[in-house]
Amino acid sequence: MDAKIRTLSFSEFQLVIEWAIAEGWNIGQCDAGIFHATDPQGFFGAFIGEELAGAISAVAYSADFGFIGFFIVKPAYRGHMLGPALGIKAIDYLGARNIGVDGVEAKEKLYESHGFKPAYNSIRFEGMADDDACLDGLVDAADVPFNELAAYDRRFFPAARHSFLSLWINQQEGFSVAAHGKNGVSGFGTIRRCRKGYKIGPLFADDPETAEKIFVSLTAKIPSGEYFYLDVPSVNQFANAMAEKHKLRPVFKTARMYSRFLPNLPLEKIYGVTSFELG
Repeated sequence: MDAKIRTLSFSEFQLVIEWAIAEGWNIGQCDAGIFHATDPQGFFGAFIGEELAGAISAVAYSADFGFIGFFIVKPAYRGHMLGPALGIKAIDYLGARNIGVDGVEAKEKLYESHGFKPAYNSIRFEGMADDDACLDGLVDAADVPFNELAAYDRRFFPAARHSFLSLWINQQEGFSVAAHGKNGVSGFGTIRRCRKGYKIGPLFADDPETAEKIFVSLTAKIPSGEYFYLDVPSVNQFANAMAEKHKLRPVFKTARMYSRFLPNLPLEKIYGVTSFELG
């Protein structure tokens, strides 16, 4: 099929968001603007004539790391090699960078055939908010000196992501809290409104007690009875124990994979992945 692949404008990317919602992706209310602003040149569409038929994102966080997501083709055009063409475009754009991706289990072997190496599985847990929580000892993440918060975030992500983070912690219909004291930041997390309920991510903490305090405080920020979701690295036994304690139920699983090597990240301190779309 003769397709032209080019960079998407923001308005065109908003159409891709609508496709994703129709496919059942639980997109955050502010995700489109934040994601696109992180790397406006990293969102690509495949066009058949004037019609947008498929899309992919390839966000370049640094000269060394990028992340592929938003890989979607309209149902009418599936099976016509648009997917592989978009994948090649994304990989070409990111060049020699180490590339991360979150793929559904059914696609893991396909990614491996293209050189991606599995790092860990992420389990999406679902829970329901209640009112039994407080914010003792925590502060609004926006009140923490940004360079301190960004340095802390860098410990848990393969690249610095200042632009993304500055937007993420200040988004409308979202809340971010941090554990911050005389020794600096020891944990922080964000919860944001999505098409269904809320998602927590990231949730990073130096120890299980701080992680649980942030988790409880974030869920207390949303209306009682609302569903929320937390994407936990399956290898983090403390995070899984926290999910079990709070009676969350697993609903979905993905595989985090990398194209060149597995970053040396403290997975035992990652209680919630930021997003499956941008890492």
